[in-house]
Amino acid sequence: MPRMPSLFVSHGSPMLAFEDGPARRFLLGLAPLLPEPRAILVISAHYETGLPTVTTNPAPDTIHDFYGFPQALYRLRYPAPGAPELGQRVAGLLSSQGFEAETDPDRGFDHGAWVPLILINPHADIPVIQLSISPQRDPAWHYRLGEALRPLRDEGVMILATGSITHNLRDLMRTSPDAPPAAWASAFTEWIDEKVEARAIDDLLHYRERAPNAVHAHPTEDHLLPFFVALGAGAAESEPATRLHHSFTYGTLGMDVYAFGALPG
Repeated sequence: MPRMPSLFVSHGSPMLAFEDGPARRFLLGLAPLLPEPRAILVISAHYETGLPTVTTNPAPDTIHDFYGFPQALYRLRYPAPGAPELGQRVAGLLSSQGFEAETDPDRGFDHGAWVPLILINPHADIPVIQLSISPQRDPAWHYRLGEALRPLRDEGVMILATGSITHNLRDLMRTSPDAPPAAWASAFTEWIDEKVEARAIDDLLHYRERAPNAVHAHPTEDHLLPFFVALGAGAAESEPATRLHHSFTYGTLGMDVYAFGALPG
């Protein structure tokens, strides 16, 4: 089985499941670009805990953790099976690297997981588990979390981190879906891409002090912390790091997708 890539996907609004746009069209065509995994480990911006926690629910529910959207969105389900044994494997890996990891036998899939997955793998036939982020911890801690997960990539497990490359909801509410990209958002996303291409890990881990418009792009860090988990899991010097997709919605919400690790072909 080939080594799996580590991915970061900007999941945008829950309406990504329905609304046409460049990011949605890209995710609908992403699966053929990837090796087929035996399981997927999702690190979502919408699963927050104090300690790193791994789901071990064999039949996870679909969580509709949002308000005020069309009823059709609440009727969507993502019935992928869980993988309790893999959840225990992940918890063990983290514990072996000094993390005080926990498991959760009840949690389902939040929309940071199921919205992109319903586009990437609509058949829901690949087992999925989730690992939480810890917003009180910094990017370097999440990078080390990703490093601890690297062995999974040689075990057929695809690491799928989801959040948003920019995430300023106040600015988003002031714009229309097809607004042109804001200058501050473009500058921030291009800085991230330049540092990824240059393997400038220290700059990325200190983005809040070094990147242009960093605090404006992320008033809180929750939606970028999954990026650092993907980076830690896949940013070995010998492996490619590629921005697979770049677009904006509402002019401010960056929808970038990154792959860390080689892709087929």
